[in-house]
Amino acid sequence: MFLAIDFQSDTPIYMQLKYQIIAGIARGELKEGENLPSVRQLAQDIGINLHTVNKAYSLLKDDKYILMDRRKGAIINNMENMAEVDSGTRLREEITPLIAQAFCKGMKEDELLMEIAEIYRSFSQEVDR
Repeated sequence: MFLAIDFQSDTPIYMQLKYQIIAGIARGELKEGENLPSVRQLAQDIGINLHTVNKAYSLLKDDKYILMDRRKGAIINNMENMAEVDSGTRLREEITPLIAQAFCKGMKEDELLMEIAEIYRSFSQEVDR
């Protein structure tokens, strides 16, 4: 999986990592049981502080996207375990500012819903392959 960090972005690097790993799981690029690079290795590969990677991994672990094993490191969890987390509240908290931005910029509800549907379909098409 390729991670592209935008160092000029307003989005913190640890969140960019988190979002890209989740997207990789959703697209099927990262499979259940697959190991992610170690915190140290990923930090070195990207050229960022290891605490930044550690924070991203910690958030992914909290949301059950990954499991942490002392010997094996970060491992992609299975979808059933990911679904067990009450993500409805957290998802609403994360998506509300994005919807507010779209609203303030004049995007109509049907345009927003079309964008969301297109993005959702892109993930489901990747998994179906």
